[in-house]
Amino acid sequence: MSFTRITAAEAAALIKHGDNIGLSGFTPAGTAKAVTAELAKKAHAEHEAGREFQVGIFTGASTGQSCDGVMANEHAIRYRAPYTTNPDFRKHVNAGEFAYNDIHLGMMAQDLRYGFLGDVDWAIIEVCAIEDDGKVYLTAAGGISPTIARLAKKGIILELNAFHSPKSIGIHDVYEPLDPPCRKPIPIEKVTDRIGTPYLQIDPKKVVGVVECNLPDEARSFKGEDPVTDKIGENVAHFLMGEVKRGIIPPEFLPFQSGVGTTANAILYALGSNPEVPQMQIYTEVLQNAVVDLMFEEKVKCASTCSLTVTNDKLLSIYDNIDFFKDKLVLRQSEISNNAEVIRRLGLIAINTAIEVDLYGHANSTQICGTKMMNGIGGSGDFERNAFLSIFTCPSVAKGGMISSIVPFCSHIDHTEHDVNVIVTEQGVADLRGKSPIERAHAIIENCAHPDYRELLRDYLKIAEVGQTHHKLSAAFAMHDTFLREGDMHLTNWAEYVK
Repeated sequence: MSFTRITAAEAAALIKHGDNIGLSGFTPAGTAKAVTAELAKKAHAEHEAGREFQVGIFTGASTGQSCDGVMANEHAIRYRAPYTTNPDFRKHVNAGEFAYNDIHLGMMAQDLRYGFLGDVDWAIIEVCAIEDDGKVYLTAAGGISPTIARLAKKGIILELNAFHSPKSIGIHDVYEPLDPPCRKPIPIEKVTDRIGTPYLQIDPKKVVGVVECNLPDEARSFKGEDPVTDKIGENVAHFLMGEVKRGIIPPEFLPFQSGVGTTANAILYALGSNPEVPQMQIYTEVLQNAVVDLMFEEKVKCASTCSLTVTNDKLLSIYDNIDFFKDKLVLRQSEISNNAEVIRRLGLIAINTAIEVDLYGHANSTQICGTKMMNGIGGSGDFERNAFLSIFTCPSVAKGGMISSIVPFCSHIDHTEHDVNVIVTEQGVADLRGKSPIERAHAIIENCAHPDYRELLRDYLKIAEVGQTHHKLSAAFAMHDTFLREGDMHLTNWAEYVK
């Protein structure tokens, strides 16, 4: 069957006000880009003419400027799930201009299949190759592509992107689980196990057109490591090697999951440069530059991921060295990379970043001062709750010391004390396992808080009402309140908040 070639503008013209679109990709890697950019132009024209035009958008994770950015700027979004990092999108969602639903990434595909989020009208999927029988080959990410392709009621639009080399055919492992009550175990016992197919099989009759393009991924590059992130990385590596010596972690180590960003890269580089750390295995949702470098250096043996969230030069180096990577690298769908069953079976060491952590071990990954979205929760909850060892990292202060990342009570809680084992800042490590709430509080203050804030936090415990958890509710958010009023979390005293 020969598929019709159409332009991105012709594809966008098919999508109507009120439709829901599902996109391939996971982060800007592998995300459909050409059609969404044209949709933003269509929205602009429709709004200029006085007509409504907004769509719902379902994705694997964040996208790039050509989707989240331009669509938000043109007020073309009615509803969006599950995750974003785009600054333009963030500005509009924090202004309350459209509905945003922050969902665990490992749950997104099944929530769509369960009908929790409404219909999928269109699937827009980026591919590097197409066969006439409906076999299509995904690009730099697995995401939720099998689910949106199957559920799409009005049709599938394929973006055949020449930027992504067909050399990559073979690194994907496409697998969609059955739904309850027919679900079976996910048969992954090792990081590199393959359980599906290297292609996504779609119904050829559902394809309304193929848009040819040559567009690079829009993965953002992160700022380089600095003394703070380097020290956090060293602290994590030192702590983990101590766990090996204690016999908690087996000498051959366990697979790692690491979050996104500069700190995550610094941790991985620190582990890779530590001669005591054995060759690592990675089972994660997002693979960054650090892992690619460590694979070339043979300090990482193999990696399973949902997304190649790397800079474009690094992505092209993977394509150019595909023979090296084919037996070491697997790309999966997000509900498999983030699957609780697999995470527990493999015994992952999960390392993610928090915005703030409170004295009792709750972590906030998403909201600034409890109201402003920074990023979504992503997959951190999928991994941290099910990991062998759950670690959260953050610098002890932000904004030049005006903000303490260690606070009496998190202004928003994404991860409860029950799911957080270890806190690491550049100051040190707080091991929370086996400790009561007040023991956790002392460990976090003395090991992780910045020296400028330790006495203030100790004083909070003195005014807190004694209970299973020590708190003074009238003062619990005093540091946040002081920052919002004065731009600085340093309190002169707690007296005005003690009621």
